[in-house]
Amino acid sequence: MTSICYWKDKSKKTINPKLFSTEAEKLAKDVASDNERSNKVNKRTQLRKFYDEVLRLNTLSRSNPGDWDNILPYVQMLTAKVAYAKGRDLVSNNFLNFMKSGIEQVEDQDDLAVFSNFFEAFMGFYKQHGPSN
Repeated sequence: MTSICYWKDKSKKTINPKLFSTEAEKLAKDVASDNERSNKVNKRTQLRKFYDEVLRLNTLSRSNPGDWDNILPYVQMLTAKVAYAKGRDLVSNNFLNFMKSGIEQVEDQDDLAVFSNFFEAFMGFYKQHGPSN
C-alpha cells in the first residue's frame, strides 16, 4: 500500500481533489482483498469501531478547540489500538498501514477533520467492495 497524501497544498488548506473518491476506493479495494486470504480479518464491524473512535475524537476536537494538546495523544494512541487488533488477527497489514499513515499526518484539528472525512469515504467504498458481514 502506498502512502496517501491528504493535502494538495496544506498551507492553503487545499485537499487532494481525488482523496475522497479515487484514493478512498483504491484503499478500500486493497483492504477488501485481504479478506480473500482470511475471512477473519477486516470485518466491517471491527473497522467501524475504529471509524467511530476517529469520529468521536474529531467531534471532541471541534467542540473543544483549546483542548487540542490533550486530544492529540488519544489520536496517536489509535495506532496502538489497531496494532493490538492486528496482533489478534482482526485487521490486516493494509488496514494497519492505512491507520498508521493517516494518524502520522494528523498534526492539527484540520488534519484530523480530513482524516475523518477520508475514513468516511473509505468506509463507504469498503461497504461496496468488502465482505458482507
